[in-house]
Amino acid sequence: MNYKVTIKDKDIAFDVAMGMTILESAVRQNIDYPQGCLSGNCGACKSVLHSGEVELSPYSEFALSAEEKERGLILACRSVPWSDCEISPIDDDEAIVHASRQLECEVTGIEQATLDIKIVRLKINAGGPFDFSAGQYASATFRDLPPRDFSMANLPGDNILEFHIRLVPDGAVTPYVLNELKIGENVHVRGPYGTAYYRESHPGPIIAAAGGSGLAPIKSIVSAIFARRAEQPIALYFGVRDERDLYLADYFEEMSKAQENFKFIPVLSEPSGETKRRTGFLADAIAEDLSGNMFGLDGYKAYLAGPPIMVESTVEKLKLLGLERNDCHADAFYTEADKKNLEEKA
Repeated sequence: MNYKVTIKDKDIAFDVAMGMTILESAVRQNIDYPQGCLSGNCGACKSVLHSGEVELSPYSEFALSAEEKERGLILACRSVPWSDCEISPIDDDEAIVHASRQLECEVTGIEQATLDIKIVRLKINAGGPFDFSAGQYASATFRDLPPRDFSMANLPGDNILEFHIRLVPDGAVTPYVLNELKIGENVHVRGPYGTAYYRESHPGPIIAAAGGSGLAPIKSIVSAIFARRAEQPIALYFGVRDERDLYLADYFEEMSKAQENFKFIPVLSEPSGETKRRTGFLADAIAEDLSGNMFGLDGYKAYLAGPPIMVESTVEKLKLLGLERNDCHADAFYTEADKKNLEEKA
């Protein structure tokens, strides 16, 4: 049995087989629909359910809050129809479309950034050019291992892709990348994906927040901002546990000296000794710095990437300070274990 799903105001309708999700069916029928993680974690496919009935499979409340669900919003990647439906994706303030590419790449650089993070650089040998917006990510396949998502840290348009890859204990992919990957190996890359990209038309102040290897997309965004010679104030907060977990600090500190409108603020949550750095939780540091702003956060945008708890707590702090949720552009990095735990808790 099939149900018909209609995309409101688009004159598009397609059938969804019983038990399949709306997004899965749309993708199979080559229908262009906003998408990201495909697992209910990012919110890229958030949509309005105008009519009909769907059953939502387990998802993260970061992607769809209880309040949004009450207002009739759904995630297309987790929505299984139980009747004919009419839906529409949430309009974005600056929608972008890039051609999906399948790239054949070669490992040209491996750099030890911290004890558990390596910077991997890939040269695009075939399938390019690879056009993406700063802040997006791609799916990378090393050898015959399962594909995994990693954000680009380089500027769009570069022929060398830069990924920051953190070890996930007992993971199926990252132990190989950190311990065995060699220069010259071939890597298949597919993308781009993600909605937490740099909005180039926004002229106001920017808050950038990164946790761990979440620095990768934030580096790309900050680099893109300065490549355009934008002049709005930018504050980059980088949260890690201890001094040994900081990387690229010299790079950003030099940038802050060269760019009057840029501030770099590392924050250590568990310093092992005395330090001159900010300490505590990243969200609290940001709230402390912004709480005295008499005009609130009207006109600001925030870009966030890192562990789910860091991203979610920071978004909540920013909302309390007056930043609209649609001005928070965030990618929380869910491991496969994280995704499994969400399924089990539901």
